[in-house]
Amino acid sequence: MARQLPPTAGPDDTPNGDPWHAFGYVVSGVGVYGLAGWALDRWLGTSFLVAIGILIGAGFGIYMTYARFNKSSQ
Repeated sequence: MARQLPPTAGPDDTPNGDPWHAFGYVVSGVGVYGLAGWALDRWLGTSFLVAIGILIGAGFGIYMTYARFNKSSQ
């Protein structure tokens, strides 16, 4: 039997835009930075850093989604 090789990627192939990647970026950003904000709140005795951490994490998650799916072909 002849062995078949998988198809190679062409120069015009772009990411498929899997929505689970975007969901994962945003949720993990919110989780990581929200946890960091919570830890800083506990350490410093404040109560607002968890909200700031969640907002920053969501912003980084949205940025990572934008950077991943809007790569220009060179």
